Amino acid sequence: MKRYKIMIIEDDPVIQGELQTLLNGNGYTTIGVRNFSAVTEQIQDEKPHLILLDIKLPGENGFALCSKIRTFSEVPIIFVTSCNTDMDELNSIMLGGDAFITKPYNTAILLAKIASLLKKAYPAQQQEQIVYGDAVLHLESSSLDYNGHSVELTKNELKILYYLFKNGGKICSRGDIIEYLWDNQLYVDDNALSVNINRIREKLASIGLTDFIKTKHRQGYTI
Repeated sequence: MKRYKIMIIEDDPVIQGELQTLLNGNGYTTIGVRNFSAVTEQIQDEKPHLILLDIKLPGENGFALCSKIRTFSEVPIIFVTSCNTDMDELNSIMLGGDAFITKPYNTAILLAKIASLLKKAYPAQQQEQIVYGDAVLHLESSSLDYNGHSVELTKNELKILYYLFKNGGKICSRGDIIEYLWDNQLYVDDNALSVNINRIREKLASIGLTDFIKTKHRQGYTI
């Protein structure tokens, strides 16, 4: 699977690092700009699928860069900035920006906005699959890929992994997972859930993916 590539044009190394960690952990490939004297050249070379753009930058500001980018590309641009006046947001829209998010940003909102813009910009590339780290869950074929290896899943196993993938990094209680399966007409009780989790772990271990599903004592599961 070819991952979406996101370019981060942010001169604060701490914020840039935080964004890269967040996006890499959610299945994206990231490029952090270091040379701010040749940003447009880097965009033309790397051809990112989406750009996160700050306004206050060394040399040209984000507004000027956005105008330049729009002369050669329709790549989705999200302004992520501490500039939070109505005029700043208006300028970002007038100059071709697709979204405006102020710092400190809410990570869930940022990820949702990125996913929404990518889906709109690249409809032909939308596939029935979810990525978490190096694991790819294929919904149509009911299988999981990891480092070139694949394993088939039952309907229950697929639904459990789907729920964990959609809540990646969060602790999912056993009750929440069972309720989700029940809502999807899959009748799994507490004991059956344990059996399914163990089977999933065995299948993932067979392709080299060990310790992927972690048990949190008296809390539930997480990936």
